[in-house]
Amino acid sequence: MTDHFPTRRRSLRLATSVLVAGLLCSGALQAQSLRPSSQLNLLRAQSASTGPRTVDYIVALVNSEPVTNNEVRQRLVRVEQQLTQQGAALPPRAELARQVLEQLVSERAQIQEAKELGIRVDEATLLQAEQSIAAQNQLPLDEFRRRLAAEGMDNNRLRNELSNQILLQRVREREVEARVQVTESDIDDYIREQRDNTDLSDLQLNLAHVLVLVPESADPARVTALQARAQQVADRARAGGDFAALAREFSDAPEKVNGGEFGLRPADRLPGLFVESTRALRPGEIAGPVRSPAGFHVLKLLEKRQAGLPDVVVTQTRASHILLRVSPSLTAQAAAERLGQYRQQIVSGAASFANLAREHSQDGSAREGGDLGWASPGQFVPEFEEVMNSLKPGEISQPLASRFGVHLIQVTERRDQQLSQREQREIVRGLLRERKSAEALSTWLQDVRGRAFVEYREAPSF
Repeated sequence: MTDHFPTRRRSLRLATSVLVAGLLCSGALQAQSLRPSSQLNLLRAQSASTGPRTVDYIVALVNSEPVTNNEVRQRLVRVEQQLTQQGAALPPRAELARQVLEQLVSERAQIQEAKELGIRVDEATLLQAEQSIAAQNQLPLDEFRRRLAAEGMDNNRLRNELSNQILLQRVREREVEARVQVTESDIDDYIREQRDNTDLSDLQLNLAHVLVLVPESADPARVTALQARAQQVADRARAGGDFAALAREFSDAPEKVNGGEFGLRPADRLPGLFVESTRALRPGEIAGPVRSPAGFHVLKLLEKRQAGLPDVVVTQTRASHILLRVSPSLTAQAAAERLGQYRQQIVSGAASFANLAREHSQDGSAREGGDLGWASPGQFVPEFEEVMNSLKPGEISQPLASRFGVHLIQVTERRDQQLSQREQREIVRGLLRERKSAEALSTWLQDVRGRAFVEYREAPSF
């Protein structure tokens, strides 16, 4: 992996470009980042009104700091638009407004906590956040600001919201994430718990089999001969023989045309004999011959998925990238234009991706020609991984803005890879860290909210 380009962190980290702090999820408003394509629309929604504007007034005080009716209205419109885009059912508007108000109260208390702890957002960080949003909307920063102004959105209000979101991110990381620890014992306990799960609906198996059919009229000698035939198949399979070829040659089952493969299925939709014979196996291992009323079966476990446990076999991608970091001297738009020129040189054959990466990339992978090595799903930040996954081997992306800068991505190879035990444990570590972080965040939020003095005034109007 690289020295500088961070892998995805399955915890509390949010992109600094998050503008909408909430959406409805199981009746509760929770923090959520946006897809880049939706951000400008949501900014427009922020300045929109569902009716004539009312005179602004205070709806609540949080430690003597006001939350106004217009703040509730603006957030409410954004949340409603996001829910509509997602196809979610909208709750009654009064109920949604109440939840929006509670979220604003909670955020205000957290921001106050951040400031009391001395957490600040400097101008350079704020400018980079603005540039990142502009780049994700494929606009220069000046044009982005003009578009917002034309839509009635005050740029100072945008910057204030960005500053608040960065403060929320930093205080949560400081107070929660750094305190979350996942031990080896935690991982062992989790794996043991999942493997001891006896609910077949949580287990999926992909099996291949060879059936040596035993006719109902077969005498003992014939049965013995057929069993020996099945044993021969099992021995050859265990010795490394091509199971699909063995199925096509020896199997009497319809699946022989597919190399004996059933495909991935829930265990409760497979014969009980097959499940009991293979559930303790590792992928690639052989069971049998086992006897059923139909005959003798030789079974191979191709894939096993247990709910709560990482897949044993994953599709990995090998990609390279060129990263240009946004700074006061290099705007996101200028970085995207420069990477667009590099892309043209590569496509035309005038330069190689690796040479341009070595010369220009501002990432530790530059010395390797931008090569990021083999990556499993979830290893990179979502905005990077989404574009990477859309590319075929050999393809080069358009310039992509992420929270770390602007990238040009080239996918070189893909493969299905069986994860080592260590890799599986690292995935479990990430899952447990995410779970513990969520629990710790919930506890911290309740504590901050409980310590805040909140006085409700008039109900919000919308």
